[in-house]
Amino acid sequence: MNTSPLVSVIIPVFNRETFIQKAVDSVLLQDYRPIECIVVDDGSTDQTPRVLAGFDNRIRVIRKENLGVSAARNTGIRAASGSLIAFLDSDDYWLPGKISAQVAFFKTHPEAILCQTNEIWIRNGRRVNPGKRHKKRSGNIFIPSLALCLISPSAVMMRRSLFDRIGFFDETLPACEDYDLWLRVTCKYEVHLIDEALIVKQGGHPDQLSRMPGLDRFRIMAIDKIMKTGKLTQDQYEAAARVLKQKCRIYAKGCARRGRFKEAEKYLRMAEDEYRFSRRTDQRNLH
Repeated sequence: MNTSPLVSVIIPVFNRETFIQKAVDSVLLQDYRPIECIVVDDGSTDQTPRVLAGFDNRIRVIRKENLGVSAARNTGIRAASGSLIAFLDSDDYWLPGKISAQVAFFKTHPEAILCQTNEIWIRNGRRVNPGKRHKKRSGNIFIPSLALCLISPSAVMMRRSLFDRIGFFDETLPACEDYDLWLRVTCKYEVHLIDEALIVKQGGHPDQLSRMPGLDRFRIMAIDKIMKTGKLTQDQYEAAARVLKQKCRIYAKGCARRGRFKEAEKYLRMAEDEYRFSRRTDQRNLH
């Protein structure tokens, strides 16, 4: 009897005819079984549907109207049958052994809820080295995750039960939806790292969400939201308030430079209000 857990792989895609073949191939070529590969086509208008049709019944394709990457991932999660969930962005691909390594980790660490692997970065076709601040970490990483996202969707595997505990991707966020989710995860759970590069992240193309202007606005929304949940410890809350204040001031400065003075005033006011609130909040209200 096969006692290996079913792994559900979710690939959201929108107009990625150039990349999607390699992404799906990298899943199907993994040495681990059983795998359920779910590709959620978020209303592609290019040749992506034709490319996906070439995989026949080796993958499950869910085609839906274009509502963004959060809605696409959430659709995949709800359709998934596996007890372990892995994501793969449509412009990335996995190296051999990625799923096997993570499943083996979960078998030897039954208390773990989430793990990720290290990664190789490709920008405009050339390999680049991530900066020190992007270095992946293990353990309680909520506070360092406030400054920038330290978890890559394509690198992560998690237990399906995690979403019952912390909820799904926020579909109101057009970007930084993963940053928002990881804050909700890391404020409660440890993140484990398999220190081996088992994914390739490809960047530099113009349609990347990470190239969207004004991304700090969505990070500010995510920090503000997690601070209002009442689930942070005092240390976590104060760290979030400090980062929120910093990001609000930087974003406000950018708004003022572009002549958006009312927006700048709003974020400056938000920074001061949240900071004062953090100084007078009783820790007993933050557990």
